[in-house]
Amino acid sequence: MRNTQATQLLFELGKPGRRANRLPECDVPAPDLASLYPRVSLRSEPLGLPELGEGDVVRHFTNLSTLNMSVDTHFYPLGSCTMKYNPKRNERLASLPGIVDLHPLQPDDTVQGMLELLYEVQTYFAEISGLPAVSLQPAAGAHGELTALMAAAAYFRDRGEARTKVLVPDSAHGTNPASATMVGFQAVTIRSRPDGSVDMEDLRSKADDQTAVFMITNPSTLGLFEKQIHEITTLVHEVGGLIYLDGANMNAILGISRPGDFGADMMHYNPHKTFSGPHGGGGPGAGPICVRDFLEPYLPVPRVAKHGQTYSLESDHPRSIGRVRSFNGNIGVLVRAYCYIRAYGARGMKEVSQHAVLNANYLLARLKHVLPIPNGDRCMHEFVASASRLKKEKGVTAMDIAKRLLDFGFHAPTVYFPLTVPEAMMIEPTETESKETMDAFVVALETILAEPAENLHHAPSSTAIVRPDEVKAARQPVMRWTAST
Repeated sequence: MRNTQATQLLFELGKPGRRANRLPECDVPAPDLASLYPRVSLRSEPLGLPELGEGDVVRHFTNLSTLNMSVDTHFYPLGSCTMKYNPKRNERLASLPGIVDLHPLQPDDTVQGMLELLYEVQTYFAEISGLPAVSLQPAAGAHGELTALMAAAAYFRDRGEARTKVLVPDSAHGTNPASATMVGFQAVTIRSRPDGSVDMEDLRSKADDQTAVFMITNPSTLGLFEKQIHEITTLVHEVGGLIYLDGANMNAILGISRPGDFGADMMHYNPHKTFSGPHGGGGPGAGPICVRDFLEPYLPVPRVAKHGQTYSLESDHPRSIGRVRSFNGNIGVLVRAYCYIRAYGARGMKEVSQHAVLNANYLLARLKHVLPIPNGDRCMHEFVASASRLKKEKGVTAMDIAKRLLDFGFHAPTVYFPLTVPEAMMIEPTETESKETMDAFVVALETILAEPAENLHHAPSSTAIVRPDEVKAARQPVMRWTAST
């Protein structure tokens, strides 16, 4: 029997007069609040909060937490959106009083330790990317894309060039064309070849003196390293354009390949995907960007600078695109990334990527006999299977399989992306999962695929919510409770 203390709201569970603790009578004269606060700030009647016992509250939130899946409780093979284990040590370090008690308006001379940390982490970001100039301000990966494209637009304006196009492969993340459009560019799609690589003929036909930027994810959303990357960057640079690397998949190449070395001019990191940080629920996130030195004048302000042994935030950069985030960005996420990088070191981060690639190829090898993998027998950190044959033969879709996996205790992989693969199921185990966990996932999938189709059409059967209208839930969320009359 399902425990309704998780699905009932605290307002529904509360009863007038119920308490967790009762405070003793005040033994000093009560102050006159009207003399302390403006009358407009005082309520005319008590706030209608629910009244509950301690047990009610503890059981409600404990049960509520079991309705969700998380990396702490379940295997989370969410392709192209790395859901790796985040060391709890980094949570503790980012919560130290000397870090969380700082105020963003403190004078620079009182926050030298934090500025030193930020200066060092941006130095690490530059070294890992092979791109020397860094901004820590963007609040998320997509915000980093937007910021870098704004810097690119400012660069071309300075040069007197009215470039209008941003080229985007059809396997790119949806944020890429959205960011280009928001900056005022025309997003132009570049086709992929059947093997998942960029169609060079299509690129040659569309790259011209109107091309501002070519945005590429490498490794791609298909889990493939773009082997033509040198040819691509050469072609785009020859027409005067810039290369933007979507850094969402850096978890596959840390310490192995640097975007700056294979021709990228700009990139962003998703620290929660590549280094360390809680993921999901809308943030807070961070999307630091790295660019080549000729784009450095256009980066947002303020920037962390070092002069001798002193650190400061500098805003005197006349060609900057200005501020893109309140205060100095989401510092807590960057502190976690700093801790992650310092803990692993150069050798350790390379091993992170090696293990991520090894795990993904192990799963690919185990699953290719039950789910076709259209783009080859090898992959980087993730791969894309297709349920198109199952849909044709049994009427079972990728969504059916994803939903049924929830009944077996596994979070669903990404489905229906990229659009270039029919009935796509994008799977990424990450480096932090054991062979036993991956084997259990394979057994679950084999069991599910052997079940009658009817079982899958109505899955999941063990969750509080079965198949919501996901678009409506995202666009028209019901966030307010109203008491029934």
